[in-house]
Amino acid sequence: MTRGIDVKEDLEAQIRALGPWFHNMEIGGIPTAPDHFLGDYPAFKWDGFKHVVPEDLEGRSVLDIGCNAGFYSLEMKRRGAGRVVGIDSDPHYLRQARFVADQAGFDIEFRQMSVYDLGRLGERFDLVIFMGVFYHLRHPLLALDLLYEHAVDDLMLFQSLQRGSDLAPQLAENYPFSEWSVFDTEAYPKLFFVEDRYADDPTNWFIPNKAAVEAMLRSAGFTIEQNPEREVFLCRRGLRPTMVEPPPC
Repeated sequence: MTRGIDVKEDLEAQIRALGPWFHNMEIGGIPTAPDHFLGDYPAFKWDGFKHVVPEDLEGRSVLDIGCNAGFYSLEMKRRGAGRVVGIDSDPHYLRQARFVADQAGFDIEFRQMSVYDLGRLGERFDLVIFMGVFYHLRHPLLALDLLYEHAVDDLMLFQSLQRGSDLAPQLAENYPFSEWSVFDTEAYPKLFFVEDRYADDPTNWFIPNKAAVEAMLRSAGFTIEQNPEREVFLCRRGLRPTMVEPPPC
C-alpha cells in the first residue's frame, strides 16, 4: 500500500515539475490541469467534432502541428494511426508531450519546429491536425500554402479562433475598381489584425471571421467537407485555384 502511494506521489511530482500545462490530460488518474480556465480542455472540445475524424486510422500517418502536450497525437494513436509526428515551437510543451506519450506507452515522434519549417520534414501525411495555431501566425496564408505544398496528402483538421460575423456570403468572382460598399458589409472576409495583445497574448496576430477562414482555405487549395462546430473544419486537399500573375508595372 505504501509503495503504491509513493508511486502516485512521485508521478504527481513529475507532473507538477513539468507545469504549467495548457492541455488537461489524465496520467495515471492524475489530471495535469484540473483548474484550467476553459474547463476540461481540450477533451470537451474534442467531444464536439471527433465524429468527423475516421475512427480507424490503422496504417495512416498523422502530423499534429502545434501539438502542445500531445492530446490530439495521443487520440490519433488510440484510433490506430501508424506514424504520428507532433511538432511545436515551444520546448516546454514538447517535454510535456514526450512525458505523456511515454506514460501512455505510445510511439510518437516529437520535433521542435514551426509550421514554416514543414519543407524540412520531406513527407506528406494522410491526416494533418492544424488546430489552435492559425491566429498565432504573422503569415497565415503562407502557412496554408506550405501545408498544401509540403504536408497534407489527403485530410486536414483545421481550427482557428474566430471573431466577427458567422455569415459566409456569396460573393462575385470579380468587382470593378470603383466598388467600395462590398468591403463594408458585415460578412465580407476579414482578418482582424492585433497590433499589441488580445487575451493578454502577444502572439495573437490575425483573427479571422468565418468568411475569411473559408475563403483562405479555398484559396490555398483545400475543399471544406465538414464544419462540425463553429471554428472547426475538416478539409481535403484539392486542386488549387489558377493563380493569375499580376500585370507588369
